[in-house]
Amino acid sequence: MRLLSCAILFAGLFASPAWAVESAAKSPAPAPAAGGFVEKLVTPALMQKIRQGGYVLYMRHGYTDNSRPDRFPNIDLNDCNTQRPLSDAGRILMKQVGQAIRKAQIPLNEILVSPMCRTRESAELAIGNKFDSSEPLMYSANMTSEEKKPRIAALKKILAAAVKPGGNRLLIAHAPNMDDLIGFFIKPEGTIIVFSQTGPEGFEYQASIHPDDWDRLDRSP
Repeated sequence: MRLLSCAILFAGLFASPAWAVESAAKSPAPAPAAGGFVEKLVTPALMQKIRQGGYVLYMRHGYTDNSRPDRFPNIDLNDCNTQRPLSDAGRILMKQVGQAIRKAQIPLNEILVSPMCRTRESAELAIGNKFDSSEPLMYSANMTSEEKKPRIAALKKILAAAVKPGGNRLLIAHAPNMDDLIGFFIKPEGTIIVFSQTGPEGFEYQASIHPDDWDRLDRSP
């Protein structure tokens, strides 16, 4: 895998989402998460800023086949048969989200992906094979509190590290990792959360882009 050295700026068709049947509702109203976190939906004004670059976008992978769980503790990163895979609906979702990113003309100049098979496949379906595998983004749900500490610290560094001018950094990973960091378990799958590089730690949550939001944003003046 190699870094994506040029921005993704080409247009793509965005059909009506076939994966919508797996969503409980379209663009549900944000509600406080455990610990007091409050989700905010992206606005057209923020989307305009994202198009100029300088943000970190953290995307949860697509829907998975829960009938085939991870074979913890015997997960082999080189053997996808030991890991929970994407479902067919999850694959459709990732293609649709990738098309939406391109249609929205969001520039990406760096893409980091968890080494799990479901995240790597999500990346390939959404943006192609030009990404780097990032061990700090490894699925954290099966880790102890002590094992999570260095990964939380590493994720903080990734969120705060300077973004190359003219683009955004995209991370494709898991919901538990972000729950560990800011108390927000990202849902539904395919949601992107947006961080600016502000605040005392060098990163600050700004908003979420749910899969159903792209159509709403596309209709905005």
